[in-house]
Amino acid sequence: MEENVFKSRVDLTELNESVKKIREEIGKVIVGQEQMVDLLITAILADGHVLIEGVPGVAKTLTAKLVSKVISVKFSRIQFTPDLMPSDVLGTSVYNIKKSEFEFKAGPIFSNIVLIDEINRAPAKTQAALFEVMEERQVTVDGTTYPFEGPYMVVATQNPIEHEGTYRLPEAQLDRFLFKILVNYPSLEQEIAIITGHHIRKGIKPIMEINTVLTAEEIRSYRETIQHIHVEAKLLSYVGQLIHETRNSPSLFLGGSPRASIAILTGSKAFAALNGRDFVTPEDIKMIALPVLRHRVILTPEKEMEGVTADDVVKQIIDKVEVPR
Repeated sequence: MEENVFKSRVDLTELNESVKKIREEIGKVIVGQEQMVDLLITAILADGHVLIEGVPGVAKTLTAKLVSKVISVKFSRIQFTPDLMPSDVLGTSVYNIKKSEFEFKAGPIFSNIVLIDEINRAPAKTQAALFEVMEERQVTVDGTTYPFEGPYMVVATQNPIEHEGTYRLPEAQLDRFLFKILVNYPSLEQEIAIITGHHIRKGIKPIMEINTVLTAEEIRSYRETIQHIHVEAKLLSYVGQLIHETRNSPSLFLGGSPRASIAILTGSKAFAALNGRDFVTPEDIKMIALPVLRHRVILTPEKEMEGVTADDVVKQIIDKVEVPR
């Protein structure tokens, strides 16, 4: 009886059908990586940006391109390099001889889904060009502001910072990403499936097999639905306690910001809807907390020297904070 009450509160039938189709389409090409795919879909529903980190060759860029293919919106790709300038990303004013005036030529950032490949290979000046557009969904150039029509999402890939030619991203920029997803090497069984799939396709590009599933209007509708997902007051306190604990942890030099609290809340609501529920559970919050926090916290120098990772500390905090019942 209680289950029927939950079902009637927020209708998620259409949303769940769309999620199922997205999983099926991406699953045609990507072997395994179910958690990465689910977090990407969650980010779309939660109106958030995603940072994907992994060694070269683990399908980070391909997955981001596949996500853009299943959605019927504008897509652009920017390859970040050490010599890339802010104007190469945002656009620039060009003098029109016929009109005798300057005209603004929009850069590749003007799109709906923007794939930024190897984002940590560009210097701080170019990174700073992304601050406004990622937070406010608008660009200001030469005193003129150009607002973006949603949906708008940045999907960025990066190599681990130990790799040659990479820059550490500014904290202010990292805080603007809803999730940081770590992509590891596939298992032996998955590796064999990848090789087999490549052999069977016989040179056909994987992205050609993907069909469009979602429209911009449907995304806007689903995001409105997400806002009505139920969250109990004790779970709101639980989120606050998790973030508060990161600020008081002796292992962390920098804890989570209020933006991190909101990211966990929004991400948990979207993840609950993704799994067919119109209410958030503690498990949703625990699942979302790690990808939300791993790039927002900074370890103390002592912990870094000990080889401790941000994931280790965040997991300890999640285990430490009492789950509400």
